[in-house]
Formats: sequence, structure tokens, C-alpha cells
Amino acid sequence: MSRGKSGPEFVRLFIPALDVLRELGDSGRPKEVTEKIAARLKIPEAELNRTNKNGQSHFANEVAWARFYLAKSGLIDTSRRGVWALTEAGRRARPDHAGALRIFQQVQQAFKGGRAATESIVAAVDERSPPDEQAQGDDTFREQMAKTLRSLSPKGFERLCQRILREVGFEEVVVTGRSGDGGIDGHGTLRINKLVSDRVLFQCKRYTDQISPSYIREFRGSMNGRADRGIFLATSNFSTEAKREATRDGAVPIEMVDLDALISLLAELGLGIRTAFAVDLAFFEEYMPPRPS
Repeated sequence: MSRGKSGPEFVRLFIPALDVLRELGDSGRPKEVTEKIAARLKIPEAELNRTNKNGQSHFANEVAWARFYLAKSGLIDTSRRGVWALTEAGRRARPDHAGALRIFQQVQQAFKGGRAATESIVAAVDERSPPDEQAQGDDTFREQMAKTLRSLSPKGFERLCQRILREVGFEEVVVTGRSGDGGIDGHGTLRINKLVSDRVLFQCKRYTDQISPSYIREFRGSMNGRADRGIFLATSNFSTEAKREATRDGAVPIEMVDLDALISLLAELGLGIRTAFAVDLAFFEEYMPPRPS
């Protein structure tokens, strides 16, 4: 990653990150914030498809580092797990590039170890997520979960996907796993309401490489009138072209569940994890009725 007088590459994301959060009503989920920043900056597909050594999106990692610095500077609230929200200072902030650079420098000065620490922190951007306390724990959890998912047997991963689909509301979920069936690993029924249901085919890929559009086309071709929609679950991520192919107009829709989405689902469902959750009263404070003066 290049670095000069303008700071590391992710400093350029400070301003659009704040702008996008304002557009979203002062808060947003990481995925939607990242996608809107990419659209605003017209990031080329080659850059969006670029991954680091851990197989994570390089651009998404840069956005996460931008969020880390904005949080440390008090412009983004870190108390809402899974949601990025502007603080009062963040709502007012309108930094230019020089101001963004000052934010970076001020946060850097807060780190112990001086220049050596600064260099090591900046160099780590290509390797992992931001090093705050929550992110470190979350990063460790996700690394361990990714390693575990990728170490499962192919049939074991299919059965895990079957369990996940059942847990989120699918009925009659059957793993077929037949070879020569275009990668279709099973089918199930998604009940929309008491009168309407969709037949769904799913495919499970225990991969480390990025999923290309050819896999999506092959999967859709195998569906060929046999289902109302498809679900593609993978232990890697999907290329931009694959995402476009999955949602192509006039074609049977294919829902994509990548590694991050799988891990989030497991955490949400409480499958394969040991975590205790508690209500964060501070989160609800801004939604409470005004206190009598």
C-alpha cells in the first residue's frame, strides 16, 4: 500500500464515508456503506475484486480502516454492533483532504510506540481488520470460524448449510449431493405465506478462491425451470461479475451467501459459537422519550 504526504490510501475514504452515512440517515450497515462509497468514487471492478492474503476484499478492508480512524476520532459511534453511526461531531464534520489527513495524524499520535508503531499499523492494512478491541476479538472469531468452515468435509458443509436453511425458516430441506447435477446439492421450500411458497435449489461450495460468474451460470442452467430461485452458499466471496450475473434481469434470481454472511448467520443463530449477549441500554438512549427537565 502506498503512502506519502497525503497519508495511506484509506485516508481518501474518510470524506465519502461521512457523506454516505449522512445520506443513509446517519447510520448504515458495513456492506451498504462500502457499496455506496465504491459507487461514489467509481471504484473499478478490478479493484473491488482484489483480495488480500486472507482472501478478504482489499477495498472493504480499507473502508473498515477508515471507519476505525473515524471512530477513534469520535466521528463514528462504535457502540452499535453491526451498525456504523455518526456521532453529533460526525454529523457536523465537513473535513477537506487536509482535515482528513489531520484526523489520521491525530489518531496516530494516540497510539503508543511512535513512528515504529505507526508504520506497523499502516502496513497491517493489507493483512487484517482494524486493531481496536472489539475488532480484534471479532477478527479472531471470524478467522477461526473461516478456518473451521473450510476444514469441514464437503458432505459436512452440505449438512451444515441444510441446518442453516432450516434454522432460517426453510421447510423440507433435502441434501441430494448428486454428482453431475450442475452443482445442485439440495432443495427446499420457502413458505412466503399460508398460500404461497417457493421451491428453492441450493449449491454449497467449500472454496477459498473467489466465485466467478461461470459458477453462477452453470448453477442457473442446472435449475432450468426446476425452482423459483436458487441459493449459492460459499466459504469464499463472489466476484463483482458473479453478483451481477446472479441478479440479472429476466433470469431466475440466485441469492448469494458468502463467507462473511455465513459467519454472521451462524453468530445470529447461535450455531457453533459460545457468546453471551446482553442488552446495550446506551444504544436505545437516543430513541427514548425526552427526560423531564
